[in-house]
Amino acid sequence: MPDDTVELEARLEEAESFEPPESFVAQANVADEEIYEEFEENWPECWERAGDLLDWKEDYDTVLDDGNAPFYEWFTGGSLNASANCLDRHLDDRGDEPAIEWIGELGDTRTYTYSDLHREVNEFSAALREQGVEEDDVVTLYMPMVPELPIAMLACARIGAPHSVVFAGFSADALATRMNSADSEHLVTCDGYYRRGDPLQHKEKADEGLGGVDHDVESVIVVNRLGDEYDHPMENGELDYDELISEHEGAEVEPVTRDAEDMLFLMYTSGTTGQPKGVKHTTAGYLSYAAWTSHAVLDIKPEDTYWCSADIGWITGHSYIVYGPLALGTTSVMYEGTPDYPDKDRLWEIVEEYEVDQLYTAPTAIRAFMKWGSEYPERHDLSSLRLLGTVGEPINPRAWKWYYKHIGNEDCPIVDTWWQTETGGMMVTTLPGIGTMKPGSAGPPLPGIDAKVVDTKGEEVGAGRAGYLTVNKPWPGMLRTLYNNDERFISEYWAEYSDTESDDPADWVYFPEDGAKLDEDGYITVLGRVDDVLNVSGHRLGTMEIESAIVGVEGVAEAAVVGGHHDVKGEAVYAYVITEEGYDGGDDLHERIVAGVEDAIGPIARPEEIVFTPELPKTRSGKIMRRLLEDIANEEELGDTSTLRNPEVVEDIQKKVQE
Repeated sequence: MPDDTVELEARLEEAESFEPPESFVAQANVADEEIYEEFEENWPECWERAGDLLDWKEDYDTVLDDGNAPFYEWFTGGSLNASANCLDRHLDDRGDEPAIEWIGELGDTRTYTYSDLHREVNEFSAALREQGVEEDDVVTLYMPMVPELPIAMLACARIGAPHSVVFAGFSADALATRMNSADSEHLVTCDGYYRRGDPLQHKEKADEGLGGVDHDVESVIVVNRLGDEYDHPMENGELDYDELISEHEGAEVEPVTRDAEDMLFLMYTSGTTGQPKGVKHTTAGYLSYAAWTSHAVLDIKPEDTYWCSADIGWITGHSYIVYGPLALGTTSVMYEGTPDYPDKDRLWEIVEEYEVDQLYTAPTAIRAFMKWGSEYPERHDLSSLRLLGTVGEPINPRAWKWYYKHIGNEDCPIVDTWWQTETGGMMVTTLPGIGTMKPGSAGPPLPGIDAKVVDTKGEEVGAGRAGYLTVNKPWPGMLRTLYNNDERFISEYWAEYSDTESDDPADWVYFPEDGAKLDEDGYITVLGRVDDVLNVSGHRLGTMEIESAIVGVEGVAEAAVVGGHHDVKGEAVYAYVITEEGYDGGDDLHERIVAGVEDAIGPIARPEEIVFTPELPKTRSGKIMRRLLEDIANEEELGDTSTLRNPEVVEDIQKKVQE
């Protein structure tokens, strides 16, 4: 390696902050740092900026009605339709431009212009109405990443019927539980889809789930994705999607005018066990916030080709594949498959072919890209990329810098975003046209977001101290309640730090149940869920901090840290580690990991045990199932492993720990 290259590598590794490129700032949607002060001084009217991104049937008269905290209402008096905002209003200027570029795993593609999408959404809206779907009926969508999913979402929104999307990877029981909870009498599903080239049957799960629904189901509509690969039965009056579209060819459905606070969709947050939490999002507040954060944080412009690699079955896909991008009139990319099929450069091949401007993906994926090696992105021209983003969990500094260098060519700002299903959109991150980026730290709260880090008494902590993340003022994209369960809404999100007897909105504090740390510049580093914070000898240690230190060691690809019972310390650190190719989990790497943790955090965080494993147990959405790793560390009976995509790895890890 040439000397100048070695020097540049060293400087990148040592750098603790990065400025956005001047070329990016010059064209950024938001580039005036005074926006923070403006939002603070003009709150809550500052959120008119978000409202101005939408077309209204009737103008709102009040930005925020806080008279019944925490049941806040936004843009009251106004009315609109989300489907019309994502489609109809773009037809004159963007009708012939792509709205969705869909790429199937086998290489098949479909392009939907705004006119195409508008036409099929109208046709499916007419079909839903014919099946008896009325305003305020909840329609369940149990579908993979096929174009018919966003079409069905927008068709539901068009006729004023809230949708409830159930992730295709969830079980039949999960489908039944969610349909029962939502009192949903209508299902749109799919025969199957492809993973790693193989057809997966989906309708069998849907049929099994329907068997667990405790009320009559009025209609079941099935999308045919697999064609002749799977000759699925169509029984009990089930309907074929393509036939319905054909029967309603050319139909036009007038968008139903919805009140600003009318429900747009339900999103269930629990896993496939336990009582699900039906998060209720409303039309105006959610849509305006998804649009505003897409505009300000992702820097989306109508002429862009933008790609969020999430699944629409999660809130990220709702906000940043469908509603946010389409409200802004851009081109949104959808990909059916996995990032390593048919080869490990599949994502970069798509970025090059479609000249993607923004890429928004998960740290889990970035760590996989690192493990596979930089030779895969180096095969492709990624120069179209203007912005990179991460979502889903905190990203460690080493992965951040790899992403910055090998994907962004050190020329793309990275937005490391913290938010939740419940928040509807991004809450903590840098604005890419303004903020200095700090690898490992999400950044400051967005303008208008009053996020603080507090101790157990609710007092703000100083710089360098860990505490609990709270949000002290409402925001437009917030959940309104949990479906049919206002009491649980208050007890789960508001009771910890709020004066629940008070009528003063200032006494109500939203608690997202995440630990966090504040630095001297007001940047927030999210440490993970509260139960992902270990208490070792009275010291609170974030598993994210320890994991970052471990992954920062050469030879480590990925790590998961949990707490194990300890007679003296209370809790001890257990680390499960995946090595990079070419490294083995021997004594040398073990010692370097211990030294790396002690150097980064201190001897108090020294791992009690380090277990080297080729895989970690992960859910189908790619999140590490730390609960199982904790059960293994504590030699406790393992919980349910049915939601894992790789349940076989649990037994292998268990044997290693016992050895």
